[in-house]
Amino acid sequence: MTNSPTSKPDLRVVAAEAEVYNLMRAPESTSERVKRLQLEARALAVEQVEALEAVLMQASKMARDIAEGGDAYPVGARELASRLAADLPTKSETLKAIVTRTF
Repeated sequence: MTNSPTSKPDLRVVAAEAEVYNLMRAPESTSERVKRLQLEARALAVEQVEALEAVLMQASKMARDIAEGGDAYPVGARELASRLAADLPTKSETLKAIVTRTF
């Protein structure tokens, strides 16, 4: 591709967490690779638990809205939503404590 004044440059977006491979470095040993992959797996696990915490808090807010929604919602749905609104924040905090203690 030639670069003329009217052509667009050939740019590619790379994720911020992408690692540049050092060609002067010796290849990873198996144990180094295992440690690196374990660290990556733990980081992904923490991200997923944090995402679950956020969803639980969002569900808690939605449940509270339903519980306080009055006669527009069936009585059983309001009662269950009320229990969920009270229970989900506690579950979210428990998850956060487990992750903090474990990692």
